[in-house]
Amino acid sequence: MSEIKEYKLFINGKWQDALSGELDKVFDPTTEEVVGKVQNGNEQDAKLALEAAEAAQKSWRNTPPRKRAELLFSLAQEIKNNSDYLANLLVREQGKLLKVAKMEVAVTASFIEYACEGARRIEGDIIPSDNPGEQIWIQKVPKGVVVAITAWNFPLALAGRKLGPALVAGNTIVIKPTEETPLATLELGFLAEKVGIPAGVINIVTGPGRSMGNALVESPITKMVTMTGSTPVGQKIAETASKNLTSLMLELGGKAPFIVFADANIDAAVDAALHSKFDNCGQVCTCNERMYLHEDIYEVFMDKFLAKVAALKVGNPMLDDTDLGPKVNASEVKNMEDLVAISVKEGATIAHGGGRPEGAQFEKGHWFEPTILTDVSQDMTIVHKESFGPILPVLKFKEFDEVIEYANDCEFGLAAMVFTKDVRTIMKCTSELEYGEVYINRGHGEQHQGFHNGLKLSGTGGEDGKYGFEQYLEKKTFYVNYNV
Repeated sequence: MSEIKEYKLFINGKWQDALSGELDKVFDPTTEEVVGKVQNGNEQDAKLALEAAEAAQKSWRNTPPRKRAELLFSLAQEIKNNSDYLANLLVREQGKLLKVAKMEVAVTASFIEYACEGARRIEGDIIPSDNPGEQIWIQKVPKGVVVAITAWNFPLALAGRKLGPALVAGNTIVIKPTEETPLATLELGFLAEKVGIPAGVINIVTGPGRSMGNALVESPITKMVTMTGSTPVGQKIAETASKNLTSLMLELGGKAPFIVFADANIDAAVDAALHSKFDNCGQVCTCNERMYLHEDIYEVFMDKFLAKVAALKVGNPMLDDTDLGPKVNASEVKNMEDLVAISVKEGATIAHGGGRPEGAQFEKGHWFEPTILTDVSQDMTIVHKESFGPILPVLKFKEFDEVIEYANDCEFGLAAMVFTKDVRTIMKCTSELEYGEVYINRGHGEQHQGFHNGLKLSGTGGEDGKYGFEQYLEKKTFYVNYNV
């Protein structure tokens, strides 16, 4: 895979150059080499993609849901057929471990397959009327054109997560992958062509958020925006979309607390804390971002935890024994360095890591060690600012009310993790934790049939399961009087 492939915009079933005539480069976070080139699309290109989606939606919405699902099942199968190619491409553009990239490809296909299972479950209601000879019909219908804006940490999976339910519900879609990792997503255009998805149903465009992204969001053609990314970008999208009252599904930042009570299974909690922190180099929105340990088990927990952290191997993401690959770009590494420096200045202690790993293999690329901070207090910056990387602050607590207050002392509300054997503690946590997802006695990782939903500044709307599917449908009400 040494070739540098140039990708065009996929609009109305055709590959075409951006009107600007400009190309952007995509870099490998491991080597800093160019791995691909993409079109630098602008507002005019966005308009073309939206118009194509709008025209195609008129026919697509009248296609029986089962037929829509059959085409998408074929797309999911082609994704699986091309698993090795797509996984290698994900490693090269994002730096994730090969084994994680293979999982991402499989999850992308299963997101679409799960959505297809809902094709025969688009159900409305018939309600009795107050008037004689009349019924009230509530029908669920597609919204129209959906714009999907995805993040760089799981670009292909996020595209599948949005594409599947949007299309099964009868919408058409314009996908704008992030500038850092657009390549694997663009490959979906070739697969859509291969399985015969009608022109205009899936469109994939690249370009800066300030031009391409803004044009997609502010257009009156767009009836829904589904976006995964940072809270500041989500807030800007919400502001722009408000002009047309466009429906929004925003999955934004997180600062998940990982709470271990005194009665917890320590070994299980240690293992969960480890993978929930360092999965994908800490670049997961539901990652363990701050860990609260009961003072009675603090020492034994940390002895076991730090030993496992010390055994983690940072290096080539293509090797099976690697645990952490690179960060996605240099600015992310700079952010890690700044957070550690601020934490130390505020009084934290570096218990492990704290900077770039040493060695010739790390002279190029965007590397950062797994880093554990102790002597942390609740008022420190690192407890409140999302790191989105391999940095973990650890705090002690004494009482239930104290740790709940600490956990909820956060502008985000996406995910939390709790370890305890006490059913009463579990029930109190489910009631009092202000988070859309709470993982009890296990690490993070949602499932398709659940509901991935953030509170506070972690977003609006939600994805997955029947509730996520509902986001892509509107309701129309008919008052049917047959007594005339």
